[in-house]
Amino acid sequence: MKKRALITGITGQDGSYLAEFLLSQGYEVYGLVRRTSTLNFERIRHIQDQIKLVPGDMLDQTSLTLTISEIQPHEVYNLAAQSFVQTSWNQPVFTGDVTGLGVTRILDAIRTVNPEIRFYQASSSEMFGKVREVPQKETTPFYPRSPYGVAKVYGHWITVNYRESYNLHATSGILFNHESPRRGLEFVTRKVTHHAARIKLGLADELRIGNLDARRDWGFAGDYVRAMWLMLQQDTPDDYVIATGETHSVAELLDVAFSCVDLDWKNYVVQDEQYMRPAEVDLLVGDASKAGRVLGWEPEMSFQQLIQMMVEADYQILSSTLKS
Repeated sequence: MKKRALITGITGQDGSYLAEFLLSQGYEVYGLVRRTSTLNFERIRHIQDQIKLVPGDMLDQTSLTLTISEIQPHEVYNLAAQSFVQTSWNQPVFTGDVTGLGVTRILDAIRTVNPEIRFYQASSSEMFGKVREVPQKETTPFYPRSPYGVAKVYGHWITVNYRESYNLHATSGILFNHESPRRGLEFVTRKVTHHAARIKLGLADELRIGNLDARRDWGFAGDYVRAMWLMLQQDTPDDYVIATGETHSVAELLDVAFSCVDLDWKNYVVQDEQYMRPAEVDLLVGDASKAGRVLGWEPEMSFQQLIQMMVEADYQILSSTLKS
């Protein structure tokens, strides 16, 4: 019998990579999608005929309960969120409702329909924010620095509460930044790789960016979705930090990206106040040794390989639109 998995946020970067991965493992894959006028299937178009999309909304308890009751999945991966930190300052209530309370709604649907369903919650390194220790591990106290981070902390703790109170197989993966050619253009890595390609092709002459000294632990999304799946294959639910354990600054990111197209970023980059965060997180770098020990997981793609892959993908997309 095929295993069934439901992915919320299937049209996002992680959702698309996870759907691909689960299909390769022989799963029946279902994706929850909102009925909106601007739905973007771009990231899952190549596998759309192999997955089943079901309408539902993280803000609507009834739709979540009905969906889970109809599909009867073995595993639920909750990747849906208002996931952009900058936007969370402008839409704090909406972010809290989707990214925080949405987790409670889906956990309650699982508890009501079938408590045997295994649940994965996408927690975030943004929960550490103003970090209490470096590197951060599962036991590091949270100190979120944005409405998004705060909402993720709520989602994380409600998952722990449902696990302990109702004996659910509910697990959180505390994922550090993970990128790919499918990353949204509003995220700094993709913004940089996209602009490097644009500038090389003569489509732009500058890139405006915020804090060049901000450092992040950046990995490849394709590596990280494998960790999500591994978590739900364990006998016991638990929480895991998923990270590379390396940190790179925005300046280094610019260096790698622009050198992929033989350019010096210093000639094109302009620092702009409007891209500075109201409160910057400190040094986010993860200690994934528990994931290595228990799950046998480690990242396969290096930072340099990742950025090169992203620049090449952006260059290809942009040059093909120039030709058409």
